[in-house]
Amino acid sequence: MISQHQGTPAEIIVYYQNPVALLEPSDLVAMSKEKVILVQVTSAELFSQAHIPGAVLVTPQELVCGIPPASGKLPALADLEVLFTRIGYQPDCKIIAFDDEGGGWAGRFLWTLDIIGHYNWAYLDGGLHAWHEAGLELAKGACSANGLTPISLDINTAPIAEISDVMATLEDSKQVVWDVRSREEYVGMRSGSQRAGHIPGAVNLDWELLKDPQRQTRLRTDMTEVLDELGVSNAEQIITHCQTHHRSGLSYLVGRLYGLRIRAYHGSWAEWGNHPDTPIELKK
Repeated sequence: MISQHQGTPAEIIVYYQNPVALLEPSDLVAMSKEKVILVQVTSAELFSQAHIPGAVLVTPQELVCGIPPASGKLPALADLEVLFTRIGYQPDCKIIAFDDEGGGWAGRFLWTLDIIGHYNWAYLDGGLHAWHEAGLELAKGACSANGLTPISLDINTAPIAEISDVMATLEDSKQVVWDVRSREEYVGMRSGSQRAGHIPGAVNLDWELLKDPQRQTRLRTDMTEVLDELGVSNAEQIITHCQTHHRSGLSYLVGRLYGLRIRAYHGSWAEWGNHPDTPIELKK
């Protein structure tokens, strides 16, 4: 269930009353007889080489609109309906997502689930790497389509931040923009857009620093302290972004797992940094 504080768009506070789960491979094994949809968010090539038995494939390209300059924005509703039809979506199922990179694409998919109003989801911590490290079976072969009955979806825009929402944070100290690009991108030393720098007032923590490379890219065990130090734990509203809302799929996932009031700016720096009039800050 999602609740909203009613007000102007700048004042809307989004929070979720349903718990979401962080799973280990052993948890997933124990759920083998439950009604779940297991989603691997990787390339089709990787899926054909290695996937968890029973998983269905969602490719990163299916989660973005692909239209420049903000190619990472949410796809059209019709495209989402095709995707969820193909994977055999059922509203009464728990959906468990994972990837091979520590949560970026899986988090992007889970954000999409929130948008279609499906809050019964979980994340397999460490994804393919953790599964393989546990000595569990991996399957090969292409993904076959699961769904035949067309799915109709409704869009809930509450988890989405648009450029106007981000502009509103510039005058509201109770809202925090969390930029998960690299430090070099944040300070303006490099950019994937025409303009370099960051949104004024944004805090920066590279998405790579949320993962533990010594634990098969699982989330850090000291995440509470990390979020406190970043200054987002007590924010009334957090808007997270990267270049195309891929890396910020992980920060959105972290925010949801730790009960933060978080939205994702799906236009991200690809939109902000290519816009001629958006304010930009440079910092060394």
